[in-house]
Amino acid sequence: QVQLVESGGGLVQAGGSLRLSCAASGRTFSSYAMGWFRQAPGKEREFVAAITWNGVITYCADSVKGRFTISRDNARNTVYLQMNRLKPEDTAVYSCAAKSFLGWSEMLLRAAREYDYWGQGTQVTVSS
Repeated sequence: QVQLVESGGGLVQAGGSLRLSCAASGRTFSSYAMGWFRQAPGKEREFVAAITWNGVITYCADSVKGRFTISRDNARNTVYLQMNRLKPEDTAVYSCAAKSFLGWSEMLLRAAREYDYWGQGTQVTVSS
């Protein structure tokens, strides 16, 4: 069982930055691939970024590539999402997710249905 708690969301002006954190419970964090997803009002949940268990490989959605960076610190059981040059269309609830997986597969890690555990989410609002 893994519990995930996100933090770092808030209100920011367009062009600003935020760093989201996702703290995980449990002693097996390093065996989980981690992902960030977001859901805006009236829209489906969409993939944002993912990182393999060892942090070596990352994947990002085209809409955030070059602006968002995912990273992890296995010693702290935490995954991060650094978000720069934020746009109003980035406004959404951001959730982290964990998948027990020691491989790498972009197709697999982009799919929300593949993840085993989810956090409650944190609101990010970008004003224009």
